[in-house]
Amino acid sequence: MSQITIKSPKHCATKQGIHIERNYRKLFFAFSAFLTTILALIFLVWLILHPSKPQFSMTEVDIYQLNLTGPHLNSSIQLTLLSKNPNQKVGIYYDEFQVYATYKSQQITLNTPVPPFYQNHEESNLLTAVLVGNGLPVAPSLGYEVVRDQKAGRLILNVKVNGRLRWKVGTWVSGHYRFNVNCVSIMAFGPSLIAGPLTSRQGSQCSVTI
Repeated sequence: MSQITIKSPKHCATKQGIHIERNYRKLFFAFSAFLTTILALIFLVWLILHPSKPQFSMTEVDIYQLNLTGPHLNSSIQLTLLSKNPNQKVGIYYDEFQVYATYKSQQITLNTPVPPFYQNHEESNLLTAVLVGNGLPVAPSLGYEVVRDQKAGRLILNVKVNGRLRWKVGTWVSGHYRFNVNCVSIMAFGPSLIAGPLTSRQGSQCSVTI
């Protein structure tokens, strides 16, 4: 007599559940392997083409006005920045570029925007900007600092840049990165120079953080 085995619905459901679970595991491992491969390729390309930070230097600064009226300051500054992309295979999109000046850690001009631009491989650009501050509130001690620097015969001005950039490698373009530039200019300052603009054409390297 032959034996007839009847599987219960619970038994069938258990086997089907195990089969589905195995398929999910296979899909998960396949997706994980694919994602790991893509990330490894991106990381490898990034290591090979790791972009160097852009380089900035200030070639000329002219202070036409730096007048204190009580706790308010009027200023007018014209400057020229040299921007260089040192990378051989990476371009740079400057999508946001704001310039302003500080003196004794106080902002003495408004933020001045520079139009967005693209910088090709190993390309250099001269950027000019006119920075103005009308009636800006400043600390009362700033007047004493101006007199002190006038007696010392020199004035130290900081020009700063804040903005956002993107890297371009071939047809691939990265997301946005914030960057900050700080340039220091030291110029002669004294009673005999009040009538004319304070000028510095010595050039100075700027620090860059991204």
